[in-house]
Amino acid sequence: MAETTTRVLIPESFQGGTYDIAGQMGLIWELIKAPLIVPLLRVCVYISLAMSLMLFFERLYMGIVIILVKLFWKKPEKRYKYEPIQEDLELGSSNFPVVLIQIPMFNEREVYKISIGAACGLSWPSDRLVIQVLDDSTDPTIKQMVELECQRWASKGINIRYQIRETRGGYKAGALKEGLKRSYVKHCEYVAIFDADFRPEPDYLRRAIPFLVHNPDIALVQARWRFVNSDECLLTRMQEMSLDYHFTVEQEVGSATHAFFGFNGTAGVWRIAAINEAGGWKDRTTVEDMDLAVRASLRGWKFLYLGDLQVKSELPSTFNAFRFQQHRWSCGPANLFRKMVMEIVKTKKVTLWKKFYVIYSFFFVRKIIAHMVTFFFYCVVLPLTILVPEVYVPIWGAVYIPSIITILNSVGTPRSIHLLFYWILFENVMSLHRTKATLIGLLETGRANEWVVTEKLGDIVKNKAAEAAKKPAPKFFKRPKFKFGNRLHLLELGFGAFLFVCGCYDYVHGKNNYFVYLFLQTITFLICGFGYVGTIIPSS
Repeated sequence: MAETTTRVLIPESFQGGTYDIAGQMGLIWELIKAPLIVPLLRVCVYISLAMSLMLFFERLYMGIVIILVKLFWKKPEKRYKYEPIQEDLELGSSNFPVVLIQIPMFNEREVYKISIGAACGLSWPSDRLVIQVLDDSTDPTIKQMVELECQRWASKGINIRYQIRETRGGYKAGALKEGLKRSYVKHCEYVAIFDADFRPEPDYLRRAIPFLVHNPDIALVQARWRFVNSDECLLTRMQEMSLDYHFTVEQEVGSATHAFFGFNGTAGVWRIAAINEAGGWKDRTTVEDMDLAVRASLRGWKFLYLGDLQVKSELPSTFNAFRFQQHRWSCGPANLFRKMVMEIVKTKKVTLWKKFYVIYSFFFVRKIIAHMVTFFFYCVVLPLTILVPEVYVPIWGAVYIPSIITILNSVGTPRSIHLLFYWILFENVMSLHRTKATLIGLLETGRANEWVVTEKLGDIVKNKAAEAAKKPAPKFFKRPKFKFGNRLHLLELGFGAFLFVCGCYDYVHGKNNYFVYLFLQTITFLICGFGYVGTIIPSS
């Protein structure tokens, strides 16, 4: 009797000495697909389409505004009071304000000479300039090298100070804050900040400082970054494309329309009074620069971006260094948004329109939605709809909107337009890490306050190439030694395998030919997963 009951209740596919595992999984899938998977996936599609539209209208707005700015807006020298500072025959250099240069460092063996030399070469009266090297290095040898370099420049009459701390508390924010407490900087009116790989031109201060001197409501003048190693490999070329849009469009639009944008942490000059009024440097997130900028803006200070004032810098040329940098740049803003959103809402010193711009456009769409929709829609939801054909994705959401967004994003680097398609695939891979970091920042868990200094190589690659060119060719080719395990990134490899399965299913059963995109995206995930993205040399 019991045996008969068992045969009635259990489907035939579950019977037998050796269970048909594939049949069991197929049956379970059919049982839960209609009541659970299909409705849930449809909701995900609707949410993804809504986020895509938000990003689309944001990019469209930015595109329209930047065209108007380029065609009709006055140049910064015409919008603001501007007059070059000249030496007075009677007063000498006393009409030049005293400027502090801060160079934060951490074990910067390859680039410390570059940044110190560039700062010491600035065209500014030496008695009106204080250079402060804030060295948090933990390597005694590097600390000694940096100190000796400072002493070398001091012997030439440069007012340069070498500062160290007992601990790295607060990381970069802590170092900058500690530097402003020194008694010898109390008479400084402005502070210019340069990371260790940045190389300002000699006329940098003479072009930036007059805006601050003649416009007392301006707190920050930000210069554009230019990259000395953008052609080193495909990885650096992809970064250049992303950052050029940020500077060419986002910073320019923010400066022209709201006199607000996020401070980039380097290559900018601050009014020290504005820093103090905003509450000084804070280390509550990994984006101390953005934190200070938002707080200063909420107190009514204005920012100015100068696109034609450019400072040379270096891009991360290894995939691991780039991943750590992107984690910090994605996690930090999300974490700051969590901590400051109510403060922005409650402030009474800025207009309602500016509050909306900061909360919705600056933070929500650009720092959160942009990462999430790229990953969830194009790497998760769209591939899953191939396995669940009952869920329909409209062609405008799957193809047209993303294409327009991509075209709008590409305006910053026209020389790399031929790399546009691979840039899309690479950005989809990086959206995995950016989304993960954004969620960590919003939830304030795990690695929310992790700070890993971006590795800088300076001219080491160029120097090694020059040395290799001088040496005779070896008789036998020696493979470079590296640990293969250090290059493996399992998360990328896992998603590559997932997309490959979806692509194969679409090739056999699909009707939309998504398999072309899926196979190309799979290859990109695998290239990144095996750590070879930094070894590919792009075509010019």
